[in-house]
Amino acid sequence: MRVDLLTVGMFASNSYVVSCEKTREAIIIDAGDEGDRIVDHVKKEKLDVKLLVLTHGHIDHVSGVPDVVAALHVPVAMHKDEIPLYERVDHQASLFGLQNPGTVPVDRLLADGEEIRFGELTARVIHTPGHSPGGILIAFAHTSPPRVFVGDVLFQGSIGRTDLMGASHPQMMKTLKNIILALPDDMVVYSGHGPETTIGVERKTNPFLLEARGLDF
Repeated sequence: MRVDLLTVGMFASNSYVVSCEKTREAIIIDAGDEGDRIVDHVKKEKLDVKLLVLTHGHIDHVSGVPDVVAALHVPVAMHKDEIPLYERVDHQASLFGLQNPGTVPVDRLLADGEEIRFGELTARVIHTPGHSPGGILIAFAHTSPPRVFVGDVLFQGSIGRTDLMGASHPQMMKTLKNIILALPDDMVVYSGHGPETTIGVERKTNPFLLEARGLDF
């Protein structure tokens, strides 16, 4: 398994290209901006992209989607509960004084527990509401080490905002306690912004996870 990180756009969002080193099949996780740069990387590495997976529908994670789809003709996947937020990307753009990046249709509606297969790799979709209604993790439990792509649910030392449209702080804390804290310590965490970390490190040092551990849900 190979993970390529491209940090894109004014929000410094992390877009990931995850590939099977044996077959060269790949998926893209989030295309936050600079779609042409993501496409150039895929073509340079001669990867066969099977799916563009969106962890959630905020503008800083979807602005590059139209350019990627136009160039690679790749289907787009997102959790069904995130569609209303994704379809209001024009409103999100107006809040930041940005040009509307536009959207493309979502081809595959993901559900909690669903599997994503490409090459010799299999990932599991985990629904993680809180930062947004249909946010998801993409977890590779059988790689060494195990890895998870968390969008904006968890950052090194912090969590995603819960004051945005569709967000809920109580729901986020439930997600942290019931889902994030249930992941193994050696699992590598790839966030939507900032550096990678591990569940073990965050379990010991992240103040929001420390708070969530003491809550009773």
